[in-house]
Amino acid sequence: MQLRCRERLLDLNTPVIMGVLNVTPDSFSDGGLYMEKDAALRHCETMLKEGATIIDVGGYSSRPGAPHIPEEEELKRVTPVLEALIEKFPEALFSIDTFRYRVAKEALELGVHIINDISAGRFEPKITSLAQQYHVPFVVMHMQGTPQTMQKNPHYENVIEEIFDFFVERIQTLHQQQVYDIILDPGFGFGKTWEHNKILFSHLEHFTTLNYPLLIGISRKSWIQKMTGKGPLEVVPAMCALHWEALKKGVRIFRVHDVEPMKQVLQVWQALNDV
Repeated sequence: MQLRCRERLLDLNTPVIMGVLNVTPDSFSDGGLYMEKDAALRHCETMLKEGATIIDVGGYSSRPGAPHIPEEEELKRVTPVLEALIEKFPEALFSIDTFRYRVAKEALELGVHIINDISAGRFEPKITSLAQQYHVPFVVMHMQGTPQTMQKNPHYENVIEEIFDFFVERIQTLHQQQVYDIILDPGFGFGKTWEHNKILFSHLEHFTTLNYPLLIGISRKSWIQKMTGKGPLEVVPAMCALHWEALKKGVRIFRVHDVEPMKQVLQVWQALNDV
């Protein structure tokens, strides 16, 4: 399974969908919906049927200003859900959305296939050793600050150059730890203003020069709501348009809440490019 996971996710030519499964009470658009195990199982099944390749499970809300929770609470949220998901969907690929070493380790012991760390290994540095130990991909996401502080006047001299340099430093650090299966996420909305997000999106192709798969998570984000004047559940058409542009810029992993519309985007993309 781990080999299949790496082959599918590290292919720079094949786009895949990562479905979001938040088991939190306070995530920005779906908090509290899937905390119960049965609800999480049903939603996971729906996303897999709609075309998700990966299910990203998280028990720590990283929305701007979200409260910091103890490690034990995060484990209490994610462990029973992961156990049930992996038992019911043994052929699915799962990622654990956490920056904590212990949470990641317990998830990997259960059979999770990817570590998705919003801190890119900076909050608990030993988490990166797990990627080498378990031979799983590690998602390096850029964030300025922490979820509690990141939207308090974020500032960059040059947002593209600074994120690019951040990726280079993190890649070098991971290589020193013999971690080579790396996925890059520029972190839309994580310590970035609307203008930063706009510039970042316009220059996404710049990060493909690092030759690692590029992941984005723009699903239902507030900056899309600002552009459209619509709420988080009403911006699916706008997200599809942005995801199409991101495909043209080289993005290959799409972290989304709404899987079916994204699947249709990929179907059209693949049909038009199958020449």
